[in-house]
Amino acid sequence: MNIHESAEDYLEAIYMIGQEKGVVRSIDVANSLGYSKPSVSVAMKQLEENGYIRRDEDRLLYLEDKGLAIARRIYERHETIAAVLMSLGVDKDTAYRDACKIEHDLSDETFRCIQAHMAEHGVTADLDRAAHERAHAGQK
Repeated sequence: MNIHESAEDYLEAIYMIGQEKGVVRSIDVANSLGYSKPSVSVAMKQLEENGYIRRDEDRLLYLEDKGLAIARRIYERHETIAAVLMSLGVDKDTAYRDACKIEHDLSDETFRCIQAHMAEHGVTADLDRAAHERAHAGQK
């Protein structure tokens, strides 16, 4: 499950858009991440060729099992790190922007320690909500 940061961002975006809208199109991903449609098309082709996503006859995007696992992992890290930062007094927009930068590079050990610290201090991340409360465009 070792893929590039940009692929993780694409998978996370597909996951979040799917949670919010129920269906995901390439243009939704482009709009969410602030990338050009051609760039997203190239990335979707690569993700599909590598078995992370599939597209149906209407060109809707779906996460395959291994893509879904990565998307959920990154989403959990994003929300958890943002929650920690906000609990420290960081404003919401900055917390989400910074969490996006940190989520990819943090070791599993450090992340587990953060989760344990959060549990010990009653800090929670809202992982079940349908979509982020913030606008995601331009956050990557």
